[in-house]
Amino acid sequence: MKRIIYALSILAFMAAGLSAQAQSKDFTLGQWVEIHNAILKELNRSYVDSLEVSRIEREGVDAMLEALDPYTVYVPEEEQEDFQMMLSSAYGGIGALIYKPDTEGNVIINEPYAGSPAAKAGLRCGDEIMAIDGTSTHGLTASESSEKMRGKPGTKVTFKVKKVYTGDIIDVKVTRERIVLPSVEYTGMLDNGDGYIMLSKFTDGVWRDVRNSFLKLRQKGMKRLVLDLRGNGGGLLAEAVNIVSLFVPKGSVVVSSKGKTAGSNSTYRTSTDPIDTEIPILVLVDSGSASASEIVSGALQDLDRATIVGTRTYGKGLVQSIRPLPYDGQMKVTTAKYYTPSGRCVQAIDYSHRNEDGSVGHIPDSLTHEFKTAHGRTVRDGGGITPDFEVKPHKYSRLTYSLVLGGIVEQYALNYVVRHPVVDEDFHFTEFEDFVAFAQDKEFDYRSTARAMFDQMRGTLKEDGLEEAMAPQLDALQKALEMDKATFLRLKKEEIIPFIEEEIAVRYYFQEAGIKIRLRYDEQLKQALKQPAIILP
Repeated sequence: MKRIIYALSILAFMAAGLSAQAQSKDFTLGQWVEIHNAILKELNRSYVDSLEVSRIEREGVDAMLEALDPYTVYVPEEEQEDFQMMLSSAYGGIGALIYKPDTEGNVIINEPYAGSPAAKAGLRCGDEIMAIDGTSTHGLTASESSEKMRGKPGTKVTFKVKKVYTGDIIDVKVTRERIVLPSVEYTGMLDNGDGYIMLSKFTDGVWRDVRNSFLKLRQKGMKRLVLDLRGNGGGLLAEAVNIVSLFVPKGSVVVSSKGKTAGSNSTYRTSTDPIDTEIPILVLVDSGSASASEIVSGALQDLDRATIVGTRTYGKGLVQSIRPLPYDGQMKVTTAKYYTPSGRCVQAIDYSHRNEDGSVGHIPDSLTHEFKTAHGRTVRDGGGITPDFEVKPHKYSRLTYSLVLGGIVEQYALNYVVRHPVVDEDFHFTEFEDFVAFAQDKEFDYRSTARAMFDQMRGTLKEDGLEEAMAPQLDALQKALEMDKATFLRLKKEEIIPFIEEEIAVRYYFQEAGIKIRLRYDEQLKQALKQPAIILP
């Protein structure tokens, strides 16, 4: 009897402790809500300048959520359309990228999408839009012009257009459609019987596109599938599960999620029969492969169904859920973490500190744990998916990055299209000196990495008061590092040409032509194709 009374006493004490803990937590929350309201009211009453309540409240909310993780965010009502577009890759519009170098100039059609309303209406790269529904584009920013082009599918928009080759000014009516940017960006056969699927994001229903692409490739005699997930930042969890289900037995575990609440703890299994469980699969990943990409590559690796090649993936293993908020707002909140079939957590150990390219970087084995695949191979956690075979991508020069990211190559492509009405589909660029002459007149940072580091070092020496004492040596080194723009461009010719070819090709034959050009020069892919399949025990 004493034992029973003693046990009941302990249980009562524990219950009281848990109740007190919950009350303390609720009290702390209520305390901070009260403090926050008091601060805001006092600022509104006595702050010296006019108070932009909406702005400071939004900044406060953003700062609070940013302190948690990079993926928990507040989405107010006015940002819902952009948020939904990000989730679905769809919007209402004409389906074309535009370029507006000058606010007072015309809008230039940069790239219409294949099969888009813009393409069907005869708009092509280089056409200039002078007015949108009677409103001059002069004085509009690129963003304002783009907003006027968008609208509900089925509605019409009228453009006053100056045609690129004839100079004729005509009115062009375009019926807006629901523009869905393809998630399977390219499907085709490579050499030696390799079928290739490039998957850029996991949007609603994309698993069907992957399935159909696979079946088409198999009909063409595919002997091995190459699934390219490089740069794929993820998307919908269900689509990742459905894609894995195409290649593994029904009922296989794909991923698990574990969180604070019972509703966030789930195990996701394949629920449909596969279409192929035997064909060799090669999955390409890099530091830009995240979330759903890591679920697919991690599951196929743990189930010993595919060979993973490339570099370590991003390491985003956090599950987000959408929660409704007052005034039609929403919050995307992290509610759980992902775990692969072997039990590995995909999430990086420290997601707040990464390499410049976003990658997790080296993690000592002492900070990681071993897990076993279905056939006993050892894999580790610690952040992202480590490939079975590491193949690093080509490292481009600082000059090439500057040309591409600075828009110089894009501007040249527009200039080239205006001067060349037609090019062959199997396009090879042979006018590099023309590009050199074009780039020489443009402002961009053409310093080498060594020269940029030298300039930084010289600035630091000046701050430390050492520059004058070391002036002769510094001047000599600076002279040795000097290289004029044209010389440096010619030195990096072979590296720059693929980017020029891709930019020009898409403006005549759409995105698929650009991807073909990219694959032509993809050294990482070529090296990946040489890797052997995983030998299972």
